[in-house]
Amino acid sequence: MAVEDTSKPVVVAEEANPNPTDRPIDRYHEEGDDAEEGEIAGGEGDGDESSKSAVPQSHPLEHSWTFWFDNPSVKLKQATWGSSLRSVFTFSTVEEFWSLFNNMKGPSKLAGGADFYCFKHNIEPKWEDPICANGGKWTMNFPKEKSDKPWLYTLLALIGEQFDHGDEICGAVVNVRGKQERISIWTKNASNEAAQVSIGRQWKEFIDYNNSIGFIIHEDAKKLDRGAKSAYTA
Repeated sequence: MAVEDTSKPVVVAEEANPNPTDRPIDRYHEEGDDAEEGEIAGGEGDGDESSKSAVPQSHPLEHSWTFWFDNPSVKLKQATWGSSLRSVFTFSTVEEFWSLFNNMKGPSKLAGGADFYCFKHNIEPKWEDPICANGGKWTMNFPKEKSDKPWLYTLLALIGEQFDHGDEICGAVVNVRGKQERISIWTKNASNEAAQVSIGRQWKEFIDYNNSIGFIIHEDAKKLDRGAKSAYTA
């Protein structure tokens, strides 16, 4: 997939977040790489590295991540949950992330009923996935059309490995519904209380979210549906 000009990733990041100093995006501000577009460091035939043109650098992420989308218009026609879930694209560098994100609709622009996921590569956003099966999720609720920035900051915290227990995290999802939008972080081991509570508290700090949030165990959600109670709170 074509990636936007990445010779200066700092510029791209600043365009998406005008106040990067207090957000996880700081991780991606790189020094150097100051060559102008098309600049040649040395003359032809010099025979050393200075004769080569500046090549845009890529900044690999610790994990590869996959965007998934569940189309509401298709879900209405499907009898089995998850049958309309489709992977969109897998990215593994900062530049690929911004190239994708800057050309995607935010949650406020998605149709009601849409579910948009970002999960670590090779983890499907389903309860049945072996890595997700024994986990649960933290959830934040937002008024309609108010989740765009929290969704971005959540993604930056995930791919930037900002969580102390990042290995416990499977991914995140934003659910667009009629009267509200929900963002959830899915984790692996619901029984690891210390790790789950740490993730919930740190997430609230990253998003600057003041309301209490709850952690629902997937197994409880499967058995009790909306009657499932929070195992932990933050």
